[in-house]
Amino acid sequence: MTTKVFIKLQVAATRLITKYGQAGSIRRIAPPDPVTGGNGTPTDYPCRLFPATYDRRYVDGTNILASDKQLYIGSIGIGVSPKVGDLVIGADGTEYHIVHDDPNNYDGQVNVVFICQGRTAT
Repeated sequence: MTTKVFIKLQVAATRLITKYGQAGSIRRIAPPDPVTGGNGTPTDYPCRLFPATYDRRYVDGTNILASDKQLYIGSIGIGVSPKVGDLVIGADGTEYHIVHDDPNNYDGQVNVVFICQGRTAT
């Protein structure tokens, strides 16, 4: 059962990301046709995101690198839920591979905000 609290949190998170974040997109590549082969088809989904640097105490050089970013992605108005393997493109053209995703779905129905670990695509 969806509660008003989680919807209010979702709206508040989206408002903050819209105010302080940037326009971006989530690029998901569909797998190629199993019969004809070829390359996968990329599809871009517009989103609002806020990239933040990890606190130094969490950077261990293995799971979290110094160049990794926490990507706060608003959950209202995007066509897909970001997942591992997707590419997130920021307003400045920086591309991040999602290596860990957390939908912050506390009640099982409402995605409050997506917090993803993004690794710079090189």
